[in-house]
Amino acid sequence: MNYKKNDIVIRFANVAAQPSPKDSEFEVDTPIKRLIGFVEAKNLFPLFDNAGLAANPRSSRRNSVVEDILSTLATSPSLFRYKSKGVLVGTANYEPLQRNRFRLVFNEPTIEGVLDGGHNMLAIGLFVLKELMEDADWRKVRSWDDMKFEWDARRKEIERVKNLFDFLVPLELLVPSGMTEDHLDAFLMPLLEVCEARNNNAQLPLEAKSNKQGFYDAIKASVSDEFAARVEWKPNSWEDDDEKRPIKVRDLVSLSWIPLNELNDSNGLPIDLSVTPQNTYRNKGECSKRFEELMSHDDVTVQKHGPQRELKHEGVESAFTVLADIPKLYDQIYADFPKAYNGRGKRRFASNPIVKIYDPETRKNALAAGKDVQGYTTVQPSTPFFRKPVKDNYPIGLIYPLIYGLKGLMTIEEGHVIWAVDDPAAFVDRNLGRIADSYQLVLNMAKWDPQKISKDPNSYEFCVREFRNALFEERRQETMEVQ
Repeated sequence: MNYKKNDIVIRFANVAAQPSPKDSEFEVDTPIKRLIGFVEAKNLFPLFDNAGLAANPRSSRRNSVVEDILSTLATSPSLFRYKSKGVLVGTANYEPLQRNRFRLVFNEPTIEGVLDGGHNMLAIGLFVLKELMEDADWRKVRSWDDMKFEWDARRKEIERVKNLFDFLVPLELLVPSGMTEDHLDAFLMPLLEVCEARNNNAQLPLEAKSNKQGFYDAIKASVSDEFAARVEWKPNSWEDDDEKRPIKVRDLVSLSWIPLNELNDSNGLPIDLSVTPQNTYRNKGECSKRFEELMSHDDVTVQKHGPQRELKHEGVESAFTVLADIPKLYDQIYADFPKAYNGRGKRRFASNPIVKIYDPETRKNALAAGKDVQGYTTVQPSTPFFRKPVKDNYPIGLIYPLIYGLKGLMTIEEGHVIWAVDDPAAFVDRNLGRIADSYQLVLNMAKWDPQKISKDPNSYEFCVREFRNALFEERRQETMEVQ
């Protein structure tokens, strides 16, 4: 085994192996060996230095759980080993040394490392830093990334005070039961399942598992780098002071079912799998569950290494290519629908109480004149994905069936889903007024109730049909002009 300077050595105060050599004859053959014991907190410092929380599906943030752990460390550190599950670490490469020491090598940092116990790691790191930081500054450390930044900046100071931290921490180390290539491959396969199971009590989101398996990689590759940087691919990982509202990956997964449903309608998926149109809006958990089921299929993805899989199905890949255009079209429809609805002045979108207008000057004048200003908002509204400022603020459920209606602009060619028009944005610009004229029937029948509209499957069928009718009409006009 080749070692690097960043490989770490962990020293247990005491440790036991499961299965132990004497028990091996009774053990069912398993690829995993477990080393369990207690480690003095100061002997965990190498783990803080060189192993992050990439393998832990959830990113640790300071919350009530962390505060409770800090309270235990401050008042009764000797009881911490009994009150806490401690830390779970997994690695396919390790070496037993003398005096209960083990050298750990993390060659696959997205799979190996801290699998569970991220909150404990964060709390211990904060507990150490409290010894060195001003209280006001210490309280601003809110996440693992914040803590790691301060840890690295104060590493020499930490070394000087490390002997203060001799309380014991439960540590569980998962390693292969053997060191052959077959042992290593067999070990990595179930490692993610162990991680998922250990996090069940913390309600590990399904999106976390899908992210670890690489199911979002193809979506990430299909969108621009700028857009990808604004998506929270891993739950609770968002760390951007300027952009407080990241794009949730489950929103993209839900939208992916628009082209995926079109593909499934033509038997273009290896299994009959779809999501009801209304659930792309109201049940995104189901969308994520079905997405995980689809991407786990051996005809869709292939095992890469460990738990990670790689997309191989060209039809599904084409759906992600189409998906890349949908957020921009989503914003376009949201921004332009009020004007499209108004048409030639026959209707007024903003006259409905559910719509709020952002117009500070008019609101100010109305307020000065003693008029009702309930129809105004004091906060600048913006489009859902690209955050472009707009004038009208209204629930997306009011028009979400129109977003799903974009399915009417898709077609299948040689097993690939593609846009049936060269420029879908230009098509929407030309036809949204006509479609809005028809869509007023949906709004009126539901009495402008966004919940009724977004939960009614008929609303979605209506919109898909209207987009297809608009496409048919454009093509008919083009044919007449040629003739």
